[in-house]
Amino acid sequence: MKSLDIAKNTVVGILKAGNKAEDHLSKALKPFDISLQQFNVLRILRGRKENPANLKTVQKRMIHKMSNTTRLIDKLIDKTLVSRKICEENRRKIEIFITENGLEVLAQLDIIIQNTEAEILQPLSLEEQKTLRSLINKITLKY
Repeated sequence: MKSLDIAKNTVVGILKAGNKAEDHLSKALKPFDISLQQFNVLRILRGRKENPANLKTVQKRMIHKMSNTTRLIDKLIDKTLVSRKICEENRRKIEIFITENGLEVLAQLDIIIQNTEAEILQPLSLEEQKTLRSLINKITLKY
């Protein structure tokens, strides 16, 4: 097999595996009426430990870089999982916080997502998972 064919098949395999992982995670989140992107935002905000984030910070840390982060935040505000307020020192700056309700939902989701992640990786041994993580890091750190 030519190296170009191997590269193409490898990339297609990565994309298929990523799609399957996203599908499994989305199904786990469905009963909570939360998308994978919304879940990602909630985890980003929880990780800030009560420090506010702005749109730029959230967008930078997102797994899927997208231009509709504002709409994503608006949906989370509508669900009372996130709040937004104007910064007192700089009135042009919007601060975004996770709410107590958002923290409670994440607490419920933590074990569900952990189990789903374990299920996704079940075909691999722990050693194979470490090797896969190392190989993925080689790709993601380059770009």
